[in-house]
Amino acid sequence: MSLRILLLSFFLGCIVPFTPAQVVAKLENQVKTDKEITVGAKRLDLYLPMLKGKTVAIAGNQTSLIGGCHLVDSLLTLGIKIKLIFSPEHGFRGKQDAGQEVNNSKDRKTGLPIVSLYGDHKKPSAKELSEIDVVVFDIQDVGARFYTYLSTLHYIMEACAESKKELIILDRPNPNGHYVDGPVMEDAHQSFVGLHPVPIVYGMTIGEYARMLNEEGWLGKGIRCNLRVIPLEGYSHSDLYQLPVAPSPNLQTMSAVYLYPSLCLFEGTCISVGRGTEAPFEMIGHPKLQGALFSFIPTSRIGAADPPYKGQKCMGYDLREFGKVYMANNRRLYLFWLLGTYKNYPDKQQYFNTYFTSLSGTSFLEKQVKEGKTEDEIRESWKPALVKFKQIRKKYLLYPDFE
Repeated sequence: MSLRILLLSFFLGCIVPFTPAQVVAKLENQVKTDKEITVGAKRLDLYLPMLKGKTVAIAGNQTSLIGGCHLVDSLLTLGIKIKLIFSPEHGFRGKQDAGQEVNNSKDRKTGLPIVSLYGDHKKPSAKELSEIDVVVFDIQDVGARFYTYLSTLHYIMEACAESKKELIILDRPNPNGHYVDGPVMEDAHQSFVGLHPVPIVYGMTIGEYARMLNEEGWLGKGIRCNLRVIPLEGYSHSDLYQLPVAPSPNLQTMSAVYLYPSLCLFEGTCISVGRGTEAPFEMIGHPKLQGALFSFIPTSRIGAADPPYKGQKCMGYDLREFGKVYMANNRRLYLFWLLGTYKNYPDKQQYFNTYFTSLSGTSFLEKQVKEGKTEDEIRESWKPALVKFKQIRKKYLLYPDFE
């Protein structure tokens, strides 16, 4: 394992700051969250009284669990009147491909109508909320700005504010909540993969983030919704929380979740992130990438019906062990894979696509890579905006911080 990490670092012109023996020690002593963390959904005593006698809509997906039971099933059993389900990208059961259109439907188990908030219809309408008293939001985030559940949260908050409906967020830990890093999004590059002036990794739970949206005036026209957050119990931002359920089809392991903030930038390039393999977001490659020894061949799979370079042999790098050991224990976004693959891809004009600026949230990162800036130089350019964001962030934290 350590040899593969060192070879990867050598190829990309970076030196991993520890010896092979230290890599093994880090693996053996990897930080784990063994203490009990109670998610908001489990704290029924705090929010069940708010739902009694009211008509409820649930914004949820496959991560909306109380133990092993889905939130919708649990609340129906407890006599709560659920009228409607709102689902984000990937659908209510979380099986659709990234970017795949998700249509309105009915939940097969309960018969409840499901309204998709992805595609052309991103925001609940006044009509959909007309018979609703309160919306309950319970979706597991992964802590990266371009993960679209944040945008779904934004539009639900706006709709609730406009229709004067109460919103209750059942908070969940952020598996990448132990650091803050990356370029802060510029207003000129707002999109569904980035609506707010935050860095790629913002280090907040979904409940804390919602408080920030509300109080900073980042919802449309500066409106504020009637928001309540049911907090976690036993959580701090120093914890490494192990997700009990995959938050989306292509984030199947904790290694992928830790690598995701750094690797999702490749979605704005010609480089594959391993969609259509057994380890999406744990490997990178391209049929024409030079100097790489590892290979993979994307095929049709659940969550990746038609992946990039389907059926083609991609040369690249297996990052599974790196993500599990190194990324989990070091609080930073990594650019050396981006810089290295750009250097070793033969057709520089075809490396980036227009989506890259939306994902990075800035017009400068692509320019810096093309100019040959080092990772340290690029990171230095992020500092002023990061300092400003951290000052905003601290106002809305509900749990002990990592610094």
